[in-house]
Amino acid sequence: MKSIRVGVDLAKSVFQIHGVDRSEKPVWRRKLNRAEWLKVLLEKIEPGCEIGMEACGGAHHWARQLQAKGFTVRLIAPQFVKPYVKSNKNDANDAEAICEAMSRPNMRFVLVKTVEQQDIQAVHRVRFELSNQRKAKANQIRGLVAEYGLVATQGIAAAASCDSGLAGGCRERPHRSIPTPAEWLVARHAGAGSTDDGTGSGDRADCRHRSGGQAATAIARRRADDCDGHGGNSR
Repeated sequence: MKSIRVGVDLAKSVFQIHGVDRSEKPVWRRKLNRAEWLKVLLEKIEPGCEIGMEACGGAHHWARQLQAKGFTVRLIAPQFVKPYVKSNKNDANDAEAICEAMSRPNMRFVLVKTVEQQDIQAVHRVRFELSNQRKAKANQIRGLVAEYGLVATQGIAAAASCDSGLAGGCRERPHRSIPTPAEWLVARHAGAGSTDDGTGSGDRADCRHRSGGQAATAIARRRADDCDGHGGNSR
């Protein structure tokens, strides 16, 4: 019998297919591996057949592949597929639920993204994650320097100011010639995004932008001044 609608449960290696005919009777149930599933699907279905998938990882890629072959692809958000899963959740039941959900007249579908749209989305997602990591590191630094008696206000700029205050700890340890691990870590991470190229020019530019080059320079200068006032350095 001719399939008018096919639900595909996507995965990394195994793809489950569920197709129904015009009488809504299942006419095709099959499990295929990643290398062959698209070829077998194109050989089995006929023009005019609608293909449905959950809008999960890789769905937009496969949707573009099928659209290029002239098929109509419906992407459905996973939360809209879940109510149609019968009995226990497995690949076969998921494919059947997708096939059922895409037949609903009031179902809301996800638009298939172009490659350019996914490029833009990828940039925003990576930037957002890096921004969150930066905020987390700043909060961690604020917590660490609090153990040295330093209190910093919230914000990235406040974390960058912790380096100079921590360098003052040399008064408690006057006989040393290298930074403590805490000073090194704060100087390294409080000014994330330094433009220092190893020539020294980056440090001078970063002093105007409260960057990592400023942090390391401030610690070194403060340590030298404080230690000179307590009997010199011990090498």
